[in-house]
Amino acid sequence: MEYVERRLTLLEERISQWHDQSSRYSTELRDFKNQVLGMLEAAEKEREAMRAEAEGAAVRVDRLEREVDYLETQNPAPPCVEVDETLMDKQVATAKQRKNEKYTKLTDCSDTIASVRAMKILKRFGSASGLWTKDAAGSSEKIYVFDGTANDTVYVFPRMREFTLFSATRKAARIKLPYPWVGTGHLVYDGHLYYIRQQGPSFQVIKFNLANKTVVDSSVFPAEEQIPVFGLSPSTYIEVSADEEGLWAIYATKEDEKNMCLAKLDPVSLDIEQMWDTPCPRQNAEGAFVVCGALHVVYNTRPPGRARVQCVFDVSGTLAPEDAALAYFPKRYGSHASLKYSPRERQIYAWDDGYQIIYRMEMKKKLEV
Repeated sequence: MEYVERRLTLLEERISQWHDQSSRYSTELRDFKNQVLGMLEAAEKEREAMRAEAEGAAVRVDRLEREVDYLETQNPAPPCVEVDETLMDKQVATAKQRKNEKYTKLTDCSDTIASVRAMKILKRFGSASGLWTKDAAGSSEKIYVFDGTANDTVYVFPRMREFTLFSATRKAARIKLPYPWVGTGHLVYDGHLYYIRQQGPSFQVIKFNLANKTVVDSSVFPAEEQIPVFGLSPSTYIEVSADEEGLWAIYATKEDEKNMCLAKLDPVSLDIEQMWDTPCPRQNAEGAFVVCGALHVVYNTRPPGRARVQCVFDVSGTLAPEDAALAYFPKRYGSHASLKYSPRERQIYAWDDGYQIIYRMEMKKKLEV
């Protein structure tokens, strides 16, 4: 019995030691847990502080970028290409010598507009005046939007779907131009933007590369005392248009303030190749475009009514004005601020009181009209 009692006493002592050690280990583990939690809380606080500092730095960088953009806008860098005034004078003199000569066509295009086959209203975007278009020569599906008659930011949508479905510009890229544009007579052609800049009494055609965002060339338009080319669009002094033959410039001067003038442009050098005085009056004109070498001028009334093609001038002489079909546009909201003909798609991209519209055209051969 004494032996058993001694063994039980020994066992109780060991159990007591085990309890003491377990209690000590539990206390140490709890202390370690509390220490780790404290370290995690401190790390979370430091992470939040670093995030706040990063956000503050991003705000400061964004503010700095806006200030730099503003300074660049106020003091734009001159284009890399200098204008040789002597050479330009020679080119203008050559063009004037060929003024009103019959045009030798570069293609076999012999179509003209017969009627407006269909109209599709896509959406309402931006201000009452503006311009939207695709590349008139390339295969790109991008949509370029110029909101207003005096701005320097072009919105670029990847496809027609994104432009149509989204009311905001969050799906659009932005291209900031080195100089603001004037009017709605600009053009996207073969990867380049040709837009009009006003410098005092004169106007420049700026050729801007859309891929690398740089000015490729610029040229002072060789016309003195220019006036708005369309009576119903007083902000547009030069309308750059594209057709199957290439680039054209529609303009007007005080020398013949009643009618429009037409010039053939070299898309590479911006040289004036040939010039014509047209019989198409400026009064009540709201827009114009060129199809297969024939100028088509669209007229309206004040207040706006139903627009129609009322004057056609063919530089090659194959279509007499009296033989051209006078196409009527469907009744709309107001007056066209811009009309851009796409020779690739045979349709017109129009801006009408903030609405973006597509007109699909019915074409006929000139001899059939």
